[in-house]
Amino acid sequence: MGFFDVFKGMFGGGGGPKKSGSGNPAPVKKKKPKKIDLEKRFDMHSRTGQGSMSRVWRAYDRTLGRTVCLKILDKEKTAKFEARFVGRKKPPEGDICMDLQHPNIVRTYEWGYSTKGEPYLVMELIEGTGLNFQVETRSPKLKGHEVEVLAQLADALDYLHKKKFLHRDLCPRNVMMTHEGVVKLIDFGLTIPFTPEFCQPGNRTGTPDYLAPEIIRRQTTDQRVDLFALGVTAFEVFTGVLPWERSADSQQSLQKRINSPARDPRDVWPDIPDNGRKFLIKAVERDPKDRFQTASEFKQAVLALKAT
Repeated sequence: MGFFDVFKGMFGGGGGPKKSGSGNPAPVKKKKPKKIDLEKRFDMHSRTGQGSMSRVWRAYDRTLGRTVCLKILDKEKTAKFEARFVGRKKPPEGDICMDLQHPNIVRTYEWGYSTKGEPYLVMELIEGTGLNFQVETRSPKLKGHEVEVLAQLADALDYLHKKKFLHRDLCPRNVMMTHEGVVKLIDFGLTIPFTPEFCQPGNRTGTPDYLAPEIIRRQTTDQRVDLFALGVTAFEVFTGVLPWERSADSQQSLQKRINSPARDPRDVWPDIPDNGRKFLIKAVERDPKDRFQTASEFKQAVLALKAT
């Protein structure tokens, strides 16, 4: 059985949520967030990462009796971000993460607030490395498995969109790969509900190199902003470089993405197969209607590269 066959088996079948008598999924009753003393409950071994709004620790949970990933959010920066959605019922990151259960999405066990008022999340500890590291080092673990990695990531995104959420910060830095080759989408700090009120113009958040042109222009958005970010990620995974070169000035970089087409993949990979070149060009089209419309469509297209 090959590498890809293993993943096909993992994702086939499986039980869904329990149904109520009407045939609809039974409503999930959300528990009131806990408030705990993090220092008493967790033995924080080492820092595994730090974002602009959080600190992430490898920690031993004395209550659960196991080593976990502990994410502690900066309460002031989190409050400032949440304030952008005043008047709209945006669920906190903890509620969003607890609602997501997919083999290619990091599992969240619990969330709440520390005695200092900091939001925290207790998550599975992923033993592996970031996709950004794999790309930057041109890791042998990635070479030859690009299709499988991107197909798994598309599965995670497809599930997220069907759950009516937009990730809004998909990039290699927010993707982990376990030592066994399983892809895990992480960091839902900028995730928003996929509803008209949250897709209105103006929400210009995310990692700059992966922002879709419609976000840069502050236009109405939809699932295709995540598809664009997935396309940029695919471009990097296959070629090792971004589709648009960075400029010294960040605004120039953003304007370049609006005004100029992406570089031709052949410029950095002269022997790229024609179907691979067409796939990457479509994945990063500036006009939303010209790129892949759904994660499922993206997955079918990337799997077709394997078949040829």
